[in-house]
Amino acid sequence: MSPAASAPFPDPEEATVSAPTTARSVDLAAFPPGFSWGTATSAYQIEGAVTADGRGPSIWDTFSRVPGAIDNGDHGDTACDHYHRWPEDLALMRRLGTDSYRFSLAWPRILPAGDGPVNAPGLDFYDRLTDALLDAGITPSVTLYHWDLPQALQDRGGWTVRETAEHFAAYAALAADRLGDRVTRWATLNEPLCSAWIGHLEGRMAPGLTDLTAAVRASYHLLLGHGLAVQALRAAVPGAEIGLVTNHSTVTPASERPEDLAAAARADGHTNRWWLDPVYGRGFPADMREVYGVDLPERPGDATTIAAPLDWHGVNYYFPVTVADDPTGPAPHAREIRLPDVPRTGMDWQIDADGLESVLLRLTEDYGARRLYVTENGSAFEDRPGPDGAVHDPERTAYLEDHLAACARAVRKGVPLAGYYAWSLLDNFEWAYGYAKRFGLVHVDYATQRRTLKSSGLRYAELIRAHRDGTA
Repeated sequence: MSPAASAPFPDPEEATVSAPTTARSVDLAAFPPGFSWGTATSAYQIEGAVTADGRGPSIWDTFSRVPGAIDNGDHGDTACDHYHRWPEDLALMRRLGTDSYRFSLAWPRILPAGDGPVNAPGLDFYDRLTDALLDAGITPSVTLYHWDLPQALQDRGGWTVRETAEHFAAYAALAADRLGDRVTRWATLNEPLCSAWIGHLEGRMAPGLTDLTAAVRASYHLLLGHGLAVQALRAAVPGAEIGLVTNHSTVTPASERPEDLAAAARADGHTNRWWLDPVYGRGFPADMREVYGVDLPERPGDATTIAAPLDWHGVNYYFPVTVADDPTGPAPHAREIRLPDVPRTGMDWQIDADGLESVLLRLTEDYGARRLYVTENGSAFEDRPGPDGAVHDPERTAYLEDHLAACARAVRKGVPLAGYYAWSLLDNFEWAYGYAKRFGLVHVDYATQRRTLKSSGLRYAELIRAHRDGTA
């Protein structure tokens, strides 16, 4: 136990607010005993302290300084100041009743140059956090990479070069050597789709490239890095539970026209199959190789490395997509169609809880996933403290209940779902959207860093308690 872990947990400030009196039905009895109830965050979105204690710059520190890249010119320099306020945030987890916390390590906090000398204070921070979580009865679930590549590695080619995958495996071994005596649940990557496609093809995320060749090569090296990290983790932490976190959407054609049906198949390949097929031993989809027209930087043995067996698979789900053929547009030549008269979040994302059920069933039935977690699921809405200081967010509460109900239906149909992590514990830096979009179960006043538990958070706590007590 570290000294900080034995310190008292401060109670966050809260307004008087009640859970909603009208609640949707969630079949909590479907979830097995020992089901993990958690919240999720990522390092760059909440930690702040980007120059503290030897941390090096990441690609997001660089990208957030590009004029126009981030709404309102926001950046993650302070974010939620979790680096200093983590005991307060841990107290919030205890009040919610969650038994697991999914967080990411900041690679540049541990290895400022991506390789080379270790930054001891960075590892010490995660050491203290891990001890405190365990002391509170909360299982740490560690993600090694949530998009914050050290800028020094980007300067040497980033994910477009093989060496970054090799450096990632070395970083995984280092983290496991320090934390593996206490952390058993590890994820290698979070949403490699976003790193490759949005960061290298669409340019809306770090490193901000719009280059198909770079994007395809990055996608390959991300999955290679995943496989190499699995090997490193298995060597360092015998008995570790190792997984990969990918984001998925259901894909529907805009019409029955053959062109739109083909576009939907391409969009599914781009969004889903490109990331699942190689991990489950099927190789990269041949039809998408043809669509991209980029040679993969393959070497003998890579396919086996990428398909290293997983103990679990994490599913991030937010929305479905409907697409039409777009032959002159960028790969995958499929244009998203905005459907009228459907419910949407503050991100303008369509709300469809049935899509989560479909994704979970697909991973189980088509890919044979052994154990699944919903590692992210949540919604952004306009919410702020009212005159009474309380934060009432009925739309988020309904979203949470509907998606948990979808999870329960999936379990009843045979999905091996072992846990659910709400995105997110805190309002935070929402990448290119800055601080305008709020996903938290806890409201953060960024000017004062005051935390206020929202009514959705109270409802989540109520559901967790009901499942544990058997009162569902």
